[in-house]
This record gives sequence, C-alpha cells and structure tokens, in this order.
Amino acid sequence: MITLALFNNKGGVGKTTLAYHLAHMFQRIGVSVLAADLDPQANLTAAFLDEDRLEILWDETQRQATVADAVHPILEGLGDVGDVEPVEIADGLWLAPGDLELSRFEDRLSDSWPRSFTGDPAALRTTTAFHRIVKQAAEKVAAEIVIVDVGPNLGAINRATLLAADAVMVPLAADLFSLQGLRNLGPTLRDWRSTWVDTVLPRIPAGIDAPPGAMKPIGYVVMQPSMRLDRPVKAYDRWLRRIPSVFASAVLGDDSKAGSDHEYEIATLRHYRSLMPLAHDARKPMFDLRPADGAVGSTQRYVQICYQEFESLAHKVLGRLKEATE
Repeated sequence: MITLALFNNKGGVGKTTLAYHLAHMFQRIGVSVLAADLDPQANLTAAFLDEDRLEILWDETQRQATVADAVHPILEGLGDVGDVEPVEIADGLWLAPGDLELSRFEDRLSDSWPRSFTGDPAALRTTTAFHRIVKQAAEKVAAEIVIVDVGPNLGAINRATLLAADAVMVPLAADLFSLQGLRNLGPTLRDWRSTWVDTVLPRIPAGIDAPPGAMKPIGYVVMQPSMRLDRPVKAYDRWLRRIPSVFASAVLGDDSKAGSDHEYEIATLRHYRSLMPLAHDARKPMFDLRPADGAVGSTQRYVQICYQEFESLAHKVLGRLKEATE
C-alpha cells in the first residue's frame, strides 16, 4: 500500500477535483484505491456521495462512519482510535469519508505534538491516529493506493496527515499565490519530516504503529485556469516559467536543481470548463459523461480527451510513486 497526499496550502487550485478524478482513473486502469478525506471541509466526501447518503453518514447516531468518528475516542479521552468502515463507490474504489466534525481534533493534535518529542504514549497515539486509521481502512479493502485529500493550510491536522503519507503531490496554478504557497509549504514539510525522523521516531515505544514520515515530494500538477481577458496568456506563462525553480529550491531544498527544466512537472491539466457543471449534475467524473448527461456533439470529443489526459496522468503518477518508494 502506498499513501499519496495531494497538498497545497494555497486553496482554490482544484486539489479536491484532482483527487476525485485521479481516484476514479486509478480504478479504471485496474488499481484498487481508497480515497481518504482528511480535510475538515469534507469536499471530497461530498463529491463522491449525494446529500441523501451524506445525511445518513453524518447522522449523530452513526459510529465508525467517518474519520471524525474514528478519532472520537481520543478526542473525548475514552480510548484509542476506532475503525472507519470504507464506503464502496465502485468495484475497487472506496472512500474513507470525512466530516466537518474533524476540525475539533485540531487542538488535540496541536497539544500532542510537543509532548510527542518525549515519547509520551498518549501524545503519540494522537499524533499517529490518521496513519493508523488510514492503514486499517486500506487493509480492509486491500487498497493498493490511498489518495489523501487535505485542507489548504499548515495546521496540526495536515501535519499529522502528511506525516502518514509516503509521497506528496502538489496541485497548483500558474500564479503568484501558488508560488508563494510553494515557498511556505517546502520548508514546513522539511521541518516536519526532520523533527519526526530525528526527534520523535527514536522515542516511540513498542506497540505504537508509527509512520516513517517519508512524505517524499514526487512533483506537481499544473491546473490550467480558464483564460480571461484581464489575465492574458503572457501573464500565465510568466508564472509557469518560475514554477520549476521555486519547486526545486523551496520544496526539494535543492538550489542546484533550481533551473528552468520541468523534471518535477507531472502534467498540465486543461480547464474543462464545459464539462465540470455536467459532471457535477451527473455526479460522475468528467471523463465518464455520456450523451444522456448532456455531453453531446463536440463535447463528447472533449470527454474523450479528458479521459486520455487523466489516464496518462494516472500512469505517470504510478511511475513516480514506484520511484519514490523503491
């Protein structure tokens, strides 16, 4: 099992949309996948499930339904993490659902982080909660890959989530805000990793399943915007040219690779502006749209292009993950 987190502390770049479609495409090409929603906004869960299913899932009488339910015993001081029962979306595609209640866990994680440095068992069980929840859920459904969606911030929930990730992929837009996000994200990831590996791991007592804290960056995906008259192509290209060097220096910490090559660019995805509303109404990926969903005429050709591009992306990501975990 390989855990891949999609993360950028700049919001609004299409991260959840990418996670949703990539999970579906992995399933299409024969890779069993668990999509884990660890964003307290639960947008990925809402993408997979309609309101009727969400209402049942988030009912207060349910237990072990969401990730928030799984951390409830720790949050209330009642014990260790519970299991999440993954929701089957399709054969080979599962969801570990999120919940807005997960935001309550932020303060507990913040408090536990410094106490983890001394090997405090209770603090370590809290800090490693997401790792163990996701691992248990993935083992239940025999998932080969776990795609983790997280919120756009550098808070305690995301720290605990990313420590549980084998690899990290960064969705971004070609703009100033995404570049600044990379400059914030990179040093923070390296600090979390070094603190975990050097300070925490050596003090973890036997019996607590802890992640190695690898979170290796495998590259970035450029989410192409819809061009506007007030944001011409030249402005887009200006920021696009700067991404490779900023990614190399800020995220990889390697100024020697801060050139103009695109070694760490996995793909550039076009803006499927005509497909998104149709896919939302049909509650399916854009590349699964059919004429009955409104994808007629030239739009159907656009659907085929979308499928080809996401299929190519999925294979590229698989290759990067193999390299990162060998």
